[in-house]
Amino acid sequence: MIEHERKGWVDAITWRFSRVAMLMPAFIVAIMIYEVIMRYVLEKPTTWVTEMSLWMGGWIYLTAGIYAMQQRAHIRITVLYDVVPTWLKRFFDLISVFLIVLWAIATVWGGFNEAWDALIRWERLGTAWDPPIPATTQPLILVVLVIIAIQAVSNLITDWNSYDQPIVEDEMQAEIAEV
Repeated sequence: MIEHERKGWVDAITWRFSRVAMLMPAFIVAIMIYEVIMRYVLEKPTTWVTEMSLWMGGWIYLTAGIYAMQQRAHIRITVLYDVVPTWLKRFFDLISVFLIVLWAIATVWGGFNEAWDALIRWERLGTAWDPPIPATTQPLILVVLVIIAIQAVSNLITDWNSYDQPIVEDEMQAEIAEV
């Protein structure tokens, strides 16, 4: 996959989120290796590794949505989108961004009180290690939705006049074009 060029401050912020998220799987692998060694070699299993890997996995999933929006990798019906004129593509994009922003507003509106309560009460998972996964993840979901909506608007503004430029479909075409 060719990474989309960063344009503007919103892309720069979401790009940084994605770089942190790309390091998290390595952290999960490292703690899982630690757990295997502790459990099967030293016979002293941990109480925190499984929950920590779930916690980080959830954060990876959330931040991947930000990266997918920045990379314009979200779902689009390309069979229809690629054959319509530019004015209709712009109309489709306007509707798409409107629906994304509406969805984000509705979800933040409906989930704010619950996320705020979880954060204020420092809600915990209720296991042996008892991490504050609900207290951190519920507010993060709302923050990520706002960032995704801002990124969608930024993409619309940035891409508005780029419809007439040729689109590189894959890495082979990009390499050929560079030569």
